[in-house]
Amino acid sequence: MGKGSKRKHQKKIDESIDSESETQTQGLTTLLDPPKPKKARKVVPDSDLCLVGPPIVPAEARQRWPHRYQSKNKVKKQAVTEASNDEENEVLQARNHYVEAIVDGCRFKLGDNVYVKAEDGNLDYIARIVEFFETVDQEPFFKAQWFYRAEDTVINKDNSHLIDKRRVFLSDIHDDNPLNCIISKVEIAEVAPDNDSAAKESRIPDSGLYYNMKYSLQHLTFKNIFTEISKKDSGTSSVVSSECGSNNTSSEVQRFDKSQKYLLDLYSGCGAMSTGLCMGASLAGIKLVTKWAVDINSFACKSLQWNHPETKVRNEAAEDFLCLLKEWEKLCQKFSLLEPNKPSETVSSETGEEDDDDDDGQGCEEEKEQEQEEERQDDSGSEDSSEEFEVERLLDICFGDPNKAKKRGLYFKVRWKGYDKSYDTWEPIEGLSNCEERLKEFVSKGYKSNILPLPGSVYFICGGPPCQGVSGFNRFRNSNAPLEDVKNKQLVVYMDTIEHLKPRYVLMENVVDILKFAKGFLGRYAVGRLVSMNYQARMGMMAAGSYGVPQFRMRVFLWGSHPSEKLPQYPLPTHEVFSRGGVPNEFEEIHVTYDKKDSCQLESALTLADAISDLPQVNNDESRDQRNYGTTARTEFQKFIRLRRKGMFPCIACCSCAMKYLTTKFLQL
Repeated sequence: MGKGSKRKHQKKIDESIDSESETQTQGLTTLLDPPKPKKARKVVPDSDLCLVGPPIVPAEARQRWPHRYQSKNKVKKQAVTEASNDEENEVLQARNHYVEAIVDGCRFKLGDNVYVKAEDGNLDYIARIVEFFETVDQEPFFKAQWFYRAEDTVINKDNSHLIDKRRVFLSDIHDDNPLNCIISKVEIAEVAPDNDSAAKESRIPDSGLYYNMKYSLQHLTFKNIFTEISKKDSGTSSVVSSECGSNNTSSEVQRFDKSQKYLLDLYSGCGAMSTGLCMGASLAGIKLVTKWAVDINSFACKSLQWNHPETKVRNEAAEDFLCLLKEWEKLCQKFSLLEPNKPSETVSSETGEEDDDDDDGQGCEEEKEQEQEEERQDDSGSEDSSEEFEVERLLDICFGDPNKAKKRGLYFKVRWKGYDKSYDTWEPIEGLSNCEERLKEFVSKGYKSNILPLPGSVYFICGGPPCQGVSGFNRFRNSNAPLEDVKNKQLVVYMDTIEHLKPRYVLMENVVDILKFAKGFLGRYAVGRLVSMNYQARMGMMAAGSYGVPQFRMRVFLWGSHPSEKLPQYPLPTHEVFSRGGVPNEFEEIHVTYDKKDSCQLESALTLADAISDLPQVNNDESRDQRNYGTTARTEFQKFIRLRRKGMFPCIACCSCAMKYLTTKFLQL
């Protein structure tokens, strides 16, 4: 965060920069508070350091900057009421305002971007000049609007390699600085967030700096800056274009049904998160459908399939599912259902570094080639089979080792001609080389019915990647290199799946320890990955009890949205809650709550009795799996949870019931 060594006053939030002003989280104090300001040296009049040109007409200056032209009494009163801490944050009063200034013989104008002197040993800060003025003490000052580098944001230095080093982020932080803090000019290009690589490179100046997002301290938010330049350059791209320039290929498709939008639920469990999202979307008139769900737990998959027969549920590891998606895309290209990819290297982020397949579980090609070679060696020593079987049709597809033969790859489930389903087998694609017609038939039919998602066909991805490696119960956590712990690999797989499918919206849920462990490394990594893919991002912590659920259950959420979509807010609490702490001090400002100064009437906190006091007594010898309640519901919560799904829609039309239902489904993970 930009902060000059000669700066005299602490930074403050300028509410005029963001017209939305994050209305649902007003009043939060700033996270990552800047260091205490240092005394500026007395400015000596110098021809190489001065405000030049005629002053701005007094009437115009007073209209544009009324806070600079007040009586001393008003200044003192304003300083007391607006200060964010005990120290007075005095508003400098001006004699005159100017349009230009000279520093070290170089002329600067309003709106110029400049380097500002930093402390010894640090990179110079970057700022935009938004005001030149002469104080009542005849000292030249300028007001700066600061830019952040990636390491100055929540992404932090440890994950800054995910972001292009040329990329900076405009902040909503402004403050006043002596004119002699300015070092030199710097060109910073504004580019549209969904520009492809060529369009972006054509706009970046020789200085090599550009920006396309604003960074706000409230909820550590990265969001688009909508200007005429951005609108002109953005076009109508339907997918997120990564800054590396190799991900925006012609094979990406936009196949949203106008009447419904598709959701992929990764690490779905029994489908609570996606169910809550889909029912919540219906309140806004959006038909969001859980088209695909993936989980490694077979019992959870059976439960989800039973309750959601319309969903294509896959019982497999997420990394195998990702490899399958890549192979499926190739098959669709092979049979001319998609245009082939343009030849280009695959890169993992906007830095342009190649993917390390061995580290992130995506080594599909290398693994496949190795296993094919092993299979050829095995087959070379065996006798040729004299018996051949005819394929009647292909039933299913998977990536992995379904036969438990230690040969991972792409497999098809085969129904053999003249045999019933008890003889169905999983066969590797290499063994189906003489079945092109059957293969084409299966792929064409699967493409039409969306058996698997393709890049651009997914509207929403949700999920909570398991991170046992961050759990406080894990005594062998790797705090020095969290991503080297295999228990944390799923976070990488989750982000890689997002990068491959490029959905319009992303919502990730996880435990609070993701921000506590290793100084929040994994949470920062997740934000960095989204931003590197040009997604807008916003973090938040929500307690289930704050929304009418009889438990505390604090969770971390991360929103991601396509540059052309609006970044959602987090809903404010509807109920009081019996707090159990658990909010990391460094991230306490992303806690979704009302400001202490706000007066609001919340519903009373729910207890366990509110939820289960109507249940009948169960004895040790009880043999029945189901029982009637035997009594009427005693609380509103009990009445609500007794409703069947169809009966919930009229009820959740009201805000309180909606939040109660959505949180019950959304946070009980």
